[in-house]
Amino acid sequence: MHPDVANALRLQALDLRANELKREIAALPKRIVEIEKALESHTRRLEMDRAALSANQKERKKIEGDIQLHQQKISRLRDQMMESKTNEQYRAFQEEIKYFENAIRKAEDQILELMMEAEGLEANVGKAEEALKEEKKSVEAEKDQAKARTLADKEELKKIEAQRKELAAALSPDVLSAYERLRTRHYPAGDVMAEARDGRCLGCMMTIRPQLFQEVKAGTSVVFCETCRRILYVEEPPRDVEAEMNV
Repeated sequence: MHPDVANALRLQALDLRANELKREIAALPKRIVEIEKALESHTRRLEMDRAALSANQKERKKIEGDIQLHQQKISRLRDQMMESKTNEQYRAFQEEIKYFENAIRKAEDQILELMMEAEGLEANVGKAEEALKEEKKSVEAEKDQAKARTLADKEELKKIEAQRKELAAALSPDVLSAYERLRTRHYPAGDVMAEARDGRCLGCMMTIRPQLFQEVKAGTSVVFCETCRRILYVEEPPRDVEAEMNV
């Protein structure tokens, strides 16, 4: 394999890893925003349950106050009924007392319904508070992990950039220029190199002219695919170290 092709392959490996790191670095803040939004949503839900429970309690106190007022009115009506002069007045007082007693029964039924509703709300609030407490711990842990991962990624990216600078300097200027042009203009994903196998470019899957394929296999020059313009290389078979040692 031509030295420039070997170095270009190493350069591509660094560029591909750098792209992965950059994507991850860019994605981690978005992930933090997502988990914080989920936490905010659950917090709002808990606040709504708390507000509903508070409203329930206020409504019960109001109805209890109404019952007390009704009871006071009944007490006054009974006192007035004892002083009535005619049967009509007596019956009128009885009807009013009956009206307020019915109102008290309805109010007591409402209180029972509200108490049953409150039990469900209290259970929801309790569960939500426990769940939110655990979720906050989980979110903080995930945020800490994301920050640590970002720092590690940035540190690795810094090392890769230094290695890339050294490796780029080892390439022939013409090959480096062609590599960079392909990477920036045509293949931003980083797949600038393409393996040549069985007479085809595995980058674009087009047939390579026999003479050109032989040049790639010979490794005496840097060869570009005539279709996709990628730098071609032939994958060298793995070395049999044991056999070499026995020679």
